[in-house]
Amino acid sequence: MAVKDKKKDKKEKKKKLPLGRTVSNIFFALRQVWETSPGYFIFYYISTMLYAPLDFLSGSFLLRLIVNGVEDGTPREAIITYLAVIASVTLIIHLVNRYYWNVVSAGKYQQIGARLRRKLFVKASEVELSCYETPEFYDKYVKAMDEAFDRVMKVMQTIDNFIWRMVTLLCNSFLIFIIDPVLMVFALLPLLLGFVRKWRNKLKHDHIAARKPVERRQKYVRRTFYLNEYAKEMRIGNMHTHMVGELDRTLKDFCALIRKYGWKRAIADYILEIGVSVVTVLGATLYAVWRALSDGGMSIGDCIVVVESISVISWALSNLVSTFAEFGEHSLFLDDVRFFLDYEPKIKDSENAVPAPTVCADIDLDKVSFRYEGAKEDTLHDISLHIGAGERIALVGQNGSGKTTLVKLLLRLYDPTEGSVKLDGKDIRDYTLGSYRDGYACVFQDFRMFSMSVSDNVLLRNPEEGDTELVDYAIRESGAYDRVSKLDKGVDTTLTREFDDKGANLSVGEQQKIALARAFARKSPIIILDEPSSALDPIAEHTMFDNMMKAAEGRTVLFISHRLSSAVDADRIFLMDGGRITEVGTHRELMEKGGKYAEMFRLQAENYIGKEARV
Repeated sequence: MAVKDKKKDKKEKKKKLPLGRTVSNIFFALRQVWETSPGYFIFYYISTMLYAPLDFLSGSFLLRLIVNGVEDGTPREAIITYLAVIASVTLIIHLVNRYYWNVVSAGKYQQIGARLRRKLFVKASEVELSCYETPEFYDKYVKAMDEAFDRVMKVMQTIDNFIWRMVTLLCNSFLIFIIDPVLMVFALLPLLLGFVRKWRNKLKHDHIAARKPVERRQKYVRRTFYLNEYAKEMRIGNMHTHMVGELDRTLKDFCALIRKYGWKRAIADYILEIGVSVVTVLGATLYAVWRALSDGGMSIGDCIVVVESISVISWALSNLVSTFAEFGEHSLFLDDVRFFLDYEPKIKDSENAVPAPTVCADIDLDKVSFRYEGAKEDTLHDISLHIGAGERIALVGQNGSGKTTLVKLLLRLYDPTEGSVKLDGKDIRDYTLGSYRDGYACVFQDFRMFSMSVSDNVLLRNPEEGDTELVDYAIRESGAYDRVSKLDKGVDTTLTREFDDKGANLSVGEQQKIALARAFARKSPIIILDEPSSALDPIAEHTMFDNMMKAAEGRTVLFISHRLSSAVDADRIFLMDGGRITEVGTHRELMEKGGKYAEMFRLQAENYIGKEARV
């Protein structure tokens, strides 16, 4: 593990984007702001172009004017007039600026963030599931989600700083050059420290990148202590102490990273501070004082301005170098964002894709094999099967036999490694993805409740006319009606109390009934139920299956269940073992065959009614 981490660190250190890509990434960030609000973009930089010269005119230039004016006997009226003009312009610019940022542009900042996040969310809904199982891709995805908006706005700020520093640098350099051209030598000294700033910014980027995995572990530990889904396990046994130990380990990892990068960053900061504060500023100050006191070649006003301006020039130059390094840092993070947004999903519509049938049709698997990315062996092996239109199929087998993976292939969440899945005699890759998946109503074993109303959790889409009756029907048929009718707002009650103090926290069994209602609410020609009744008692399970079969009249039903009693009334049963279909038939046929299905059924029967059930 340590060897892998070292290799990863070396890879990160070598990572450097070419100038062209850096520029492209910066323009990408600016485009996100411009496309959302050109007015926001323009005012952002115009205000800087006005403020920067005003800052010079009311700072170094004003100081020189006053001191030299007093020394040379300049009329007071002229100085007061200059002050009045500068004060008036400052008041007007500040007034306009405050009005724009607090009134006119209110909400623009949030709109920019929402637009960029929407792009990321849409892309996240398009990428195939295998992307979530690839560590390198998932890391980029997490970085994109964490950094996208923040980095876009940091690019805006860095360019804003660049403009400010350039204007400040040009104005003060011109003033210094007029006073004494030799002073420019001191002003240019910070440029020699550019390589140190580049090194410091590289250390900062590497430190942030190295912290990300540790931060994710730390956040995970936190979630296990405050999320309801972990509450019971955390209170049984010693799990809470184990997780606290994991928290301590993340602290050690953070401290190790500080030891690794902290002293290097301290050295870089020390060199920069000495170079700017001692060599540049103190050197220029001593030269100016010598000129003013030795031969009178510099006025007192100019001497004071030199002390002020040389510091400003030194600051501007050193920060300009840092600005370019910041662009490189922003670009590295934005490259992850663009990688994610530019990613072309492997599971998508083919060129000549056509809409899938909207009526019940035959399903065929032809010599299908599948292997998860990075796995050494196939999960599914050479599966061929036929499901007739309107058939009720039970898919049974032990955990890990490949049942859920087979369902994922049917839904085209994955494509087969070998072979093909066909609907109505046509490879499902030849249908448009959206229309094909619309043909399925699914309830997954690992279903999730959303912090939305009961109605929204049943429909899983935007509401339409007539949905009130549909939701009412769905929750009745799934067995959830009695519980939902007792909630304060009925189907409008929010599930979970994460964002609503008056929300409802349902039991796992009650949640499963809500999840089952989703299948009743969709009129798709094919229904897939993956362990739909695992949290239901036998009576509720029997009622649910009875209702489902009545509602699914004329539709194909494929259900996975470990309770083999549910499979008794299926038209056919497929038994999976080791990624293969090993037995096919009705309940009666498989019991008469006396194979593995019959053995499993008898063992389960014993658990319910005792050993006398064995035949």
